[in-house]
Amino acid sequence: MTRLVLPATDRVLSRQTGWVRAHWEALADHLLDSLIPYTSPGAARLVIPGRPSRSGTDSDELEGFARSFMLAAFRIAGVGGEGCEKLIERFARGVANGANPDHPEAWLRLTPRSQQMVEAAAIAVALHESREWIWDRLDTRAQEHVAEWLGGFIGSTTHDNNWRLFQVVSEQFLASVGAPYSKEDIEGGLDRIEDWYVGDGWYSDGDGQNFDNYIGWAMHLYPGLWTRMAAATPGTEYDDRLKVYRDRLRLFLEDAVHLVGNDGAPIYQGRSLTYRMAAATPYWMGQLLDASPMSPGQTRRLCSGIARHFVQHGVPDERGLLTLGWYDTFLPTTQSYSGPGSPYWASKGFIGLLLPPEHPVWSDPEESVPLDEADQVRSMPAPGWLIHASRHDQLVRLVNHGADHAPPVEPSGIEPAGDPHYDRLAYANHAGPDLTDSSARIDNLVALVDQQGRTSVRGRIRRLSIGPRSAASWHKAWLGEDGPWPVETASIVHGGWEIRCSLVEGPAGALVRSGGYAVAGDSLPSATVGEGWASARNSDGLMSAVVNLHGYGESGVHRDLGANPFGAHSATPYLTAVHNGEPLVLVYAVLLTRDAIPPQAFADGIEVVVNGHEITITLPGSGTETVRLGNR
Repeated sequence: MTRLVLPATDRVLSRQTGWVRAHWEALADHLLDSLIPYTSPGAARLVIPGRPSRSGTDSDELEGFARSFMLAAFRIAGVGGEGCEKLIERFARGVANGANPDHPEAWLRLTPRSQQMVEAAAIAVALHESREWIWDRLDTRAQEHVAEWLGGFIGSTTHDNNWRLFQVVSEQFLASVGAPYSKEDIEGGLDRIEDWYVGDGWYSDGDGQNFDNYIGWAMHLYPGLWTRMAAATPGTEYDDRLKVYRDRLRLFLEDAVHLVGNDGAPIYQGRSLTYRMAAATPYWMGQLLDASPMSPGQTRRLCSGIARHFVQHGVPDERGLLTLGWYDTFLPTTQSYSGPGSPYWASKGFIGLLLPPEHPVWSDPEESVPLDEADQVRSMPAPGWLIHASRHDQLVRLVNHGADHAPPVEPSGIEPAGDPHYDRLAYANHAGPDLTDSSARIDNLVALVDQQGRTSVRGRIRRLSIGPRSAASWHKAWLGEDGPWPVETASIVHGGWEIRCSLVEGPAGALVRSGGYAVAGDSLPSATVGEGWASARNSDGLMSAVVNLHGYGESGVHRDLGANPFGAHSATPYLTAVHNGEPLVLVYAVLLTRDAIPPQAFADGIEVVVNGHEITITLPGSGTETVRLGNR
């Protein structure tokens, strides 16, 4: 397959990224052309190499078609079909054959809660956006087959999360073409997401504290797409909902602009991260719905930064394929529902191509986003996050005291499973958690470890407070069947540092182990351990450090192999303290930086006074902070 060839950078129109619309079109074309060798004879399926999902290969092959069809639809519609004749023919033939129940490549029928529902929504969206060039050119029989296949949604049951919106957009497409549909299904799905709206533009993806990229690429995307379909459906009332969705998206983007580094690297947190460029979706949607606090030039600067970042890190691969992983293939990044076609939900991140070439988002000069200008600190009460980001080293750090993806009601007497994509105290855009077995849960956790090596997890997060530069929460710690013991942690951010204050209950003789960020690379990170501190630095100069400020006794660096999405070799600095059976107050500082500052020097500029459960912290140049633990 021909390697990716991009146009020359344009530093006049796009002074930060050099990317213009032609770069996006070239990348889209390369992704679509690279799938041709894996396209079935009838064009209705894609047989992409890779680990199958739990749903089986029939579902996986539909998934590859449906998700790449979204990309094709955006590409076709954005240029009015000009120059896309082969693409139009290929996907029109695939739709006709896949929806035909008598064709050898017929798609699986929709059944309740089946993976086909996800892909059906992608096909419905693609058919709507490319209607003039594909749907309108299908013969009557093919259209009937498509309507019958999508009709499997009518009166059916989906998972009670963002899947409700798959039913909404699919049935709204049916309504827009005069096919049978259920108004109750559409309104019921739209009403259901109201239960998950938590304010400030944020939804939870279903009941609980489910905050991650799905909020942007699902919970805001599909309501916006629904309004585009509803506008094309005579007699549909949608103006009131459109206003609500636009207002919420605008609020969400005021936070979301801080979730990407000034080099385009998104924060590595949450599930389905293998969708990669889909992280750009909500920023484009803000322009599509005229609902963005960002200017067109800022939007392109941010979205192009995301796409360029992945391209610079080898995405797509040498075959032109999107693999199961973050940069290259790395299966621990994925979930059991991820199949070889799953990464093509990256197509969502190309939705900006629907905006025509003359739109200001493509024609205006790039403009700076906040992190281009200065370091940022942003409190996000809705998801329970604090963001602190550094302009000079392009690092964005997310302090997590609210997102856990745990059941809303924790089962009594059962140790939670814990999910490293959600349960860490912090995440970042250039460092990810070690995704390994329970005995090595170290990075960004305050955990109990017993003499058998069993390690507690951070399951359901119970929020306590969040302020402009601080946040606090607690969780129940288990050691097998022993427990639970409450562990309360408060965070204060100061520049690139986070100060963590913990009140830990536990059994006498257990260790309390508190880790920093895991740093990773293709070669072994260097490690340094001193009295009361430890650090690790990878070959790119990224350093993770921890410094004892009160109560810890030992320090060390844990190494792992094949556990981290950012490289084969990872290292995590940590501190330990022996628990005496009484509530234990501990304070340590966590750093992620590319600076050359010696970590131990930080302790010389800070004063910590502990009086019972009250901790007074004097920070260099920032006055005094007081933390009161024991608030659960």
